[in-house]
Amino acid sequence: MLIDQSGNITIITHERASIPEIVLRITKSYKKFKNNNIIVNLSSLGWIKLEEIIEFLQISNTHRASKQSFVIVSNKIDYDYVPDELVVVPSLQEAYDIIEMEEIERDLGF
Repeated sequence: MLIDQSGNITIITHERASIPEIVLRITKSYKKFKNNNIIVNLSSLGWIKLEEIIEFLQISNTHRASKQSFVIVSNKIDYDYVPDELVVVPSLQEAYDIIEMEEIERDLGF
């Protein structure tokens, strides 16, 4: 798992760990980047099952409750089955766009 910082955005990139391992590592390291928007880049993985993506639900809900964005990047998932509480996009650029839109919404008080 690689962690990169770009301004107020932390990008977590999968290398070899399974999704449960990634979620566990994010949870253990959460204090380091809890005040940043988070992008979890899973684009190097193969097809992701619903059961796997749901592993992110708790950490995503916690992070979003603190008024920060949590976006997962994968183009190998059936978006129709992703819970509404999770934000999953097919590219890094779209993740940045989502964060920008959510920051504007927060600035406007939504």
